[in-house]
Amino acid sequence: MNQDNGTDLIPFSIDLTFEEARRRAEVVAALGPDWDPVAALRAEDEAYALLYSGLDAEQRRTYDLLVAAGVLPREEPGGAAAH
Repeated sequence: MNQDNGTDLIPFSIDLTFEEARRRAEVVAALGPDWDPVAALRAEDEAYALLYSGLDAEQRRTYDLLVAAGVLPREEPGGAAAH
């Protein structure tokens, strides 16, 4: 039995743009009318600040090295890691 898969292939492509738009709309609908993205980002920044508060000197040096290497985001609100 000779199976030549190269000759029986049919090109297939699909545009997921519509499905992605539908998925995003469902996510926003699931968040509900009371969801406040600005408040959510503010709370995230506050949680991040709290997470790294109270570091001792050695922990602070390690933290600063990780920030400089781009592993951790900068301390400014909205700062993102490079990697």
